[in-house]
Amino acid sequence: MASERQTYAAAGVSIEKAGAVVERLRAAVESTGATGFGAFAGLHQLDEDRLLAASTDSVGTKLVLARARGALRSCGADLAAHCINDVLTCGAEPLFFLDYVAANRIELEQVAELVEGAAEVCRDAGCALIGGETAELPGIYREDELDFAGTCVGIVGRERLIDGSRIEAGDMVVGMPSAGVHANGFTLVRRILQLEDYDGDDLLAPTRLYLDDVRELRERADVRGLAHVTGSGILGNLARVLPEGLRAELDWASWERPPVFEWLAHHVDEDELREVFNLGVGYIAVVPDPGDALVIGTIVRA
Repeated sequence: MASERQTYAAAGVSIEKAGAVVERLRAAVESTGATGFGAFAGLHQLDEDRLLAASTDSVGTKLVLARARGALRSCGADLAAHCINDVLTCGAEPLFFLDYVAANRIELEQVAELVEGAAEVCRDAGCALIGGETAELPGIYREDELDFAGTCVGIVGRERLIDGSRIEAGDMVVGMPSAGVHANGFTLVRRILQLEDYDGDDLLAPTRLYLDDVRELRERADVRGLAHVTGSGILGNLARVLPEGLRAELDWASWERPPVFEWLAHHVDEDELREVFNLGVGYIAVVPDPGDALVIGTIVRA
């Protein structure tokens, strides 16, 4: 299908600008005594042996499409899984979760679907949903607009901490499959839907919860790094846990992409796809011996 190639920046989202904003915030954050800025989860020392891990995120513009297609419950699951997955990257176990719903005008059924979806994932993860906030903000949100954000807090023993510092050249990159697009890149997805419709289940499938996958892998392998593939794609997120002087070399043909990414490829160049979407790999581990896990690449010297 011949058409103008679409980009995330043209759709209104600049990954480069987002990175610049993050760097500007670094000094303010670190002035409070925080360390590890830029990681998937922030760490706070609880005592000599334990650290709290926390992550905050939102579902983003996936809500616009999900509301129109009657899939808000899936977005609730997205939010909880997304935040828990971030906390997992440092080796932590999830403790509790809080959510925040804001809208021009609160509709009880919509809020209930979101919270029920989040609660389902929290039950599966053994993570208590201990509270949240619901706000009507007509001066901020347009008619029918809705936002959903949340925070997960977990705990990790210092001896169980995973921070990527032990990663070495020659380690293997293990990929864990995604359910589809998950919750990133929907500003671009919605732009493409104006050109060509797509109704496959993998478009709005909720973010996979990788808790059991990570636990199982840690039982049989020396997991040296974990990355959650969200915005910035596989390489961009993996780079966040690699020590300086190392990079990942991927075999992009080593796994099968869900059909939704073939549809996106009709309109988006391959380099842009790799920078924006998970392309079928939602979570990554770096290990020296992968066993029978899916190996998608190798760590090499930069």
